[in-house]
Amino acid sequence: MDKFVRPGIDDRPDYDNTLTPEQKEAVSRLATSMPERRAGDASQTDAQVQATNLAASSEAAGSGLGAIAAVDAAVPDPSSAFMDMRDPMVSADGHRPTKMEVVRLGIGFTISAVACAIPWVALSSIILPRVFETIDPASKESMLGLVNIFGSIVALLANIIFGTFSDLTRSRFGKRTPWMIAGGLVTGLSIGAISLTHSEPLIIFLWCCAQLGYNMMLAPYVATMSDRVPDKFRGTVSGFYGAGIAVGQTLGSFVGAQLLKQGEAGIFGGWMMGMAIFSLTGIVVVIIWPREKSNRDEARGELNVKSMLMSFRPPKNAPDFYYALAGRTMMMGGYWMINTYQLYIAQDYVFAGDPEADVKAASLIATMAVITLVVSLVAAVAAGPITDKIGMRKLPVALASCLFAVGALMPMLFRSSTGMLLFAGIAGLGYGVYNAIDQALNVSVLPNPEEAGKDLGILNLANTLSTVIGSGMTSILVVIVKAVMGVSKTPAVAYTVVFGVAIVIVLIAAFLIMRIKHVK
Repeated sequence: MDKFVRPGIDDRPDYDNTLTPEQKEAVSRLATSMPERRAGDASQTDAQVQATNLAASSEAAGSGLGAIAAVDAAVPDPSSAFMDMRDPMVSADGHRPTKMEVVRLGIGFTISAVACAIPWVALSSIILPRVFETIDPASKESMLGLVNIFGSIVALLANIIFGTFSDLTRSRFGKRTPWMIAGGLVTGLSIGAISLTHSEPLIIFLWCCAQLGYNMMLAPYVATMSDRVPDKFRGTVSGFYGAGIAVGQTLGSFVGAQLLKQGEAGIFGGWMMGMAIFSLTGIVVVIIWPREKSNRDEARGELNVKSMLMSFRPPKNAPDFYYALAGRTMMMGGYWMINTYQLYIAQDYVFAGDPEADVKAASLIATMAVITLVVSLVAAVAAGPITDKIGMRKLPVALASCLFAVGALMPMLFRSSTGMLLFAGIAGLGYGVYNAIDQALNVSVLPNPEEAGKDLGILNLANTLSTVIGSGMTSILVVIVKAVMGVSKTPAVAYTVVFGVAIVIVLIAAFLIMRIKHVK
């Protein structure tokens, strides 16, 4: 009588003889103890989590128990290097980039961050406020808040829509490249057109067009980090990207202040600078990066009204994702409450009543920009590699938010140039660390890598929602204080209130970030 052969047990091959040395080495890597990872990574390897997710999906329709069971029903990444025996430095698109390719990706991210941040900050926080001030000084805060709110609504929708479009695009140039180039051109042309008008409604319309183009470029651009940068280098690349943002934003304030000193010619030059830089940025970055491969043969979901509506659907059962979203929204909201209005703060708070307030304000902003540039650059360049080495994302981001709050306290304690310079140094240090790490944290909490473009678009809504919060909150607070005091000119105490509220919002952001469970 033949012995019964148990399938998968008795007929299992001798792996010592059948596996090659390379395969054995890969198996050993998979057995190596890994640091704590996000929920998506845990669900890839933990059978109990997978069973819980399965039970949750089957029970949710009838009993509601699934909502309790599925603490974080993250979808496993089928292309993750940890799901098979490939080298763990393989990127999500299945490619193992060479060292030079990683360097080129890092350079592209850094250059584009600097190039975009300079004109955007110079125009939005210096040039545009001065334009509204020349049109109607009494309503300048309201108009600035209004243009930022309308622009942010457009940006909010565009970020998700074009993130989804880039996920679904199939072309010989890949799925991200065409949108980056087109978005840069739309942004540049819209900004250039603003220089030709002094009509407030037309300025608002053209600024919204610029927001549309900027997010058409930004959504696929950020998704590229998830597509093409391996986990091993993501913190470092994110660090240089954050350094680029920090450098660009501080240089933007400096450049804007210098343009302001040149009067009308400087304002016109600012719009022309924005048109040129944005029009070329997408093209230059695509040239620097390794060429994106054709994806014509890649499977694609159907594009229709339903799929477009689904692009606005946020991920389910992913609390870490929402803590990261809310934390970034609040942090950046506090940031923009102060930085969007820095020209008015310098004029109406620090130099209130001074007949030379305009000139002194421009000089103060330029000095602040230099201080912020130095501290944020050092912080951003150092923070990325350090967090890669220690394997931490959440705690440094929360501490950076707290440091920004300390900086925002300085102008409240010292209503002078000294207070603003202390703000530039301390808050700039915190913001530099924050920018260096936050993008890597965002990628770590993505619940479904198959929808990276959409979900990163939703996470990057924090950039636009924060503008609404920052601009809208400051505008409302100033209007309320002016109404209570019965004055038309902005009193200095209005910005004392603004600083206090910004501190509270940033501390709430730190609390929300610390609520993330599956990232250190």
